[in-house]
Amino acid sequence: MFGFINVYKPVGMTSHDVVSYLRRVVKIKQIGHTGTLDPFAKGVLPVAVGNATRLIEYLDDDKAYIGRFNFGKSTTTYDIEGDVVNTYNTKISVEDIIKNLPEGEIEQYPPIYSAKKVNGKKLYEYARNNEEVKITPHNVNIYKSELLNFNEEEQYADIYIKCSKGTYIRSIANDLGESLNNGCYLSKLKRVQAGMFKVDKSVPLDDLKTKEEVEKFLLNPVDFLSLPKQELNEVEYNRTIHGMNIYNRINSAEGEIVLLLKNKDLVAISVTAEVGLKPKKVFVSE
Repeated sequence: MFGFINVYKPVGMTSHDVVSYLRRVVKIKQIGHTGTLDPFAKGVLPVAVGNATRLIEYLDDDKAYIGRFNFGKSTTTYDIEGDVVNTYNTKISVEDIIKNLPEGEIEQYPPIYSAKKVNGKKLYEYARNNEEVKITPHNVNIYKSELLNFNEEEQYADIYIKCSKGTYIRSIANDLGESLNNGCYLSKLKRVQAGMFKVDKSVPLDDLKTKEEVEKFLLNPVDFLSLPKQELNEVEYNRTIHGMNIYNRINSAEGEIVLLLKNKDLVAISVTAEVGLKPKKVFVSE
């Protein structure tokens, strides 16, 4: 069994829960997800099955979300599951939100209640043990942020954010509140895109109850890897499966990753070298 599944993760499950569930269904241990979603969040969770786990590192890692941002309070976790830290009586306007939406490269601190590791230990472990830890910011890219809806009476906004890997939407909510001299936390979160995987094409877990159903929804990894491709002839195919270099017919640059295909199916991942295309990971045997 080999391929990706575009799973729709429900609220209440961790990404690891989804993987564990699928392992029980298909009786295969080699299954992995491509990006953590908090338990209170839902949406796209690409899952790799079998040898496709060896392809996770080559997937596009940009993400897109729709979050509900509630103003007037800040919480310890920056979301609805945390304890309230501060309450504010001032109300904000739609103009305030639009003016302060982040875009471009920004510096961001991860939430203290997160799985981000510092000195080999997850931040939430420090928080739960009331231990002090120095959190350093990292740069992330916000490619697009758009206000979709604002309820002025209830003081919440639905905001679309497309961003780079490692962006914490909870931190964006908290930072937005601070920039407005107010509080803000995330009450809902839906991931609508992960790389080339989109939510409208995702599969609910209820549709993946048997091995046969999982196989039915397996996706060809080639369709979700935005890398150069070279179709192999018979001679090149035989050389590739034996780990031998082949001629670089697509003129890819040295060091560039190239997919080697036979009849549009993945045969190997190769890297461009002076000697041609050098197989790096082979997925087909004799």
